[in-house]
Amino acid sequence: MNTKPLFVILLVGIFTLSACKNGEKEHTQKSPNILWLVTEDMGAYIPPFGDNTVKTPNLSRLAKEGVIYPNLYSTSGVCAPSRAAIATGMYPSSIGANHMRTTSYTEVTGLPKYEAVPPSEVTMISELLRKEGYYCTNNYKTDYQFKAPITAWDESSPYAHWRNRKKNQPFFAVVNFTETHESGLFEPYGFRQIETRHYKSGDRNYKWKGFGKSHAKNRMTEAETTVHISKDTKFKVPPYLVDNEATQRDLWKMYNNIAEMDKQVGAILKQLEEDGLLENTIIMFYGDHGGPLPREKRLIYDSGLNTPMIVRFPKKNNAGSKFTNLVSFVDFAPTLLSLIGQKPAKYMQGQAFLGKYQSKKPRKYIHAAADRFDGFTDAIRAVRDSQFKYIRNYRPEQGYYLPVAYREKIPAMQELLKLKEEGKLNDIQKQWFREQKPKEELFDCINDPFELVNLADKPEYQNKLQELSNEMDRWLTDINDNPSLSEKDLVAKLWDGKNQKPVTADPIITIENNKVVITCDTEGASIGYKTNPKAKSWNVYSEPLELQTANVVRVQAHRIGYLPSKTITKEITK
Repeated sequence: MNTKPLFVILLVGIFTLSACKNGEKEHTQKSPNILWLVTEDMGAYIPPFGDNTVKTPNLSRLAKEGVIYPNLYSTSGVCAPSRAAIATGMYPSSIGANHMRTTSYTEVTGLPKYEAVPPSEVTMISELLRKEGYYCTNNYKTDYQFKAPITAWDESSPYAHWRNRKKNQPFFAVVNFTETHESGLFEPYGFRQIETRHYKSGDRNYKWKGFGKSHAKNRMTEAETTVHISKDTKFKVPPYLVDNEATQRDLWKMYNNIAEMDKQVGAILKQLEEDGLLENTIIMFYGDHGGPLPREKRLIYDSGLNTPMIVRFPKKNNAGSKFTNLVSFVDFAPTLLSLIGQKPAKYMQGQAFLGKYQSKKPRKYIHAAADRFDGFTDAIRAVRDSQFKYIRNYRPEQGYYLPVAYREKIPAMQELLKLKEEGKLNDIQKQWFREQKPKEELFDCINDPFELVNLADKPEYQNKLQELSNEMDRWLTDINDNPSLSEKDLVAKLWDGKNQKPVTADPIITIENNKVVITCDTEGASIGYKTNPKAKSWNVYSEPLELQTANVVRVQAHRIGYLPSKTITKEITK
């Protein structure tokens, strides 16, 4: 479809900025707000994308009033690497963010805890929007493979809300929904208590049941949990799973969780309407990668990468339409900048699909990677065009299946393993458990959506195989990704050969021409400051501050992937 009308209206409200005496930027003209509704572990299991198993009235309304994007792909089949891509606009495997997670299973890897270290010029997208006058909030999941600098958000907490901004200040708000997470399939079943916050969103006095306990483990009983879809429903089971009582129950849990998430989305959208902000807000709904089921999450088949996206524009622009071009998670950061009239940063590896700087060339390929998951390491890369996917296995001698203990808490996974031992799996179900992998795989994702028939050895597909192989070589070189690099050597590379995590230099505060100047010797470090000790947010330092009669300035510097500096406090007198 012609996407030009989608973003024309978004450019009308681009606003001008002026520097205030305290160094912050403030708006002088209205600009579009941006609201992200982000759920976890989400395949295309909702009616707007063809699956009518469970009703999702709020997402269906959003799709009816917006544009659906059926070809959005994450860069990884798991959350933390994918969220790193969203936050930076860079491929996780290019910045040391692809092992899941960089801070866990050190007792298995023998490595120290580390963080992704992108190039010095890389800044979180939320901080870039803050510099342009946006109030930026995250509620509440982070999981970027690095600690977010204090400058990243005005607020990041279960209570973060656009309602806390200054009057008429444009906002970028991220609301995360965790009910659809893989752990929602574990037994005993029940909704997460913390997710009830969405019905009281922004109310700092609200305390959910079991407040302070583990968010993932603090759950309702099944008796307390709303039943949105009949437990007697007969669900269609993917061919790679066993159709039995345990799998049917897991599918019931999955769809029941989706329905509850939809209800929570509705609560947030109701607040937006009540605040009179619906028609000045660009709303984006998407999942952080593909589905939660076995052979979905963590894998780089479409079942693990493809996630639905809906974008609703002010005034319902292009309502009910479909954008069929490929979109990658690395495209989100440049698109956000493009939507507010800012040119995407040169370091970003994606391309804008909306806004003033929308790419003139549609995306031809998406790319993905899989490395360590918890205590088990593999090395796989993938490239996909609109129909075919090419997968390159760098450890062909190693089997597909990784015995990740967390996944094995899913009853359907337990059933697969049990029936495997009993020799009762069919040929399709046994594929995942092969002891070796071909070096190359090629799948026709249109005619073989579950990616079960490898075409790599078929003579009639050799041209396509070569095309995608060449594209993978180009991509790996372009982003400086070496899939054969061990994680130990990766850490050494990120830490510049040293044996400990790098530390951001302490900021330096000086007075020049009656202004407060703050610098940091660590290249690329973000600098945050406060002049009001009671302020909840740290300001982003971007220019000298006007000197007040008397001020106490608190300052911290932090380069992504480094330890933050000490917080420096200095009394400033005129």
